[in-house]
Amino acid sequence: MLIMAMVEDRPRHGYEIGKLIEQRSRGVLQFHVASLYPLLYRLEKRGWLKGRWIEKAGQRRRRFYRLTSEGKKVLAAQRKTWREFVDAINRITEVENA
Repeated sequence: MLIMAMVEDRPRHGYEIGKLIEQRSRGVLQFHVASLYPLLYRLEKRGWLKGRWIEKAGQRRRRFYRLTSEGKKVLAAQRKTWREFVDAINRITEVENA
C-alpha cells in the first residue's frame, strides 16, 4: 500500500520511493534496496505497477514506476481495509473501553 501510494500522483524510481516513505514517516519506516526492489518487481508482475526505463544525459538509467488502473483499484481497496482496521483498533484501545 505504501509503495503504491507513493506513485499515485506521478511516476517515481525505486530509490526515490524509499526515501519518500522514510521522509514522510519522519524516519520511522525505512526500505532497504534489498527489500524494496523485489516488492516493486512483485507489484509490477501483478499488474499493479508499470515500470519504464528512462535515461537522462549524464545520469544512469532508472526504472520509473507508475500506478496502473488495476493498481488504483487495489490501492483504494487497501486504504478502505486499513481505515477499517485502524478504526477497530482505536475503538478497542480508547480509554473509555479500557
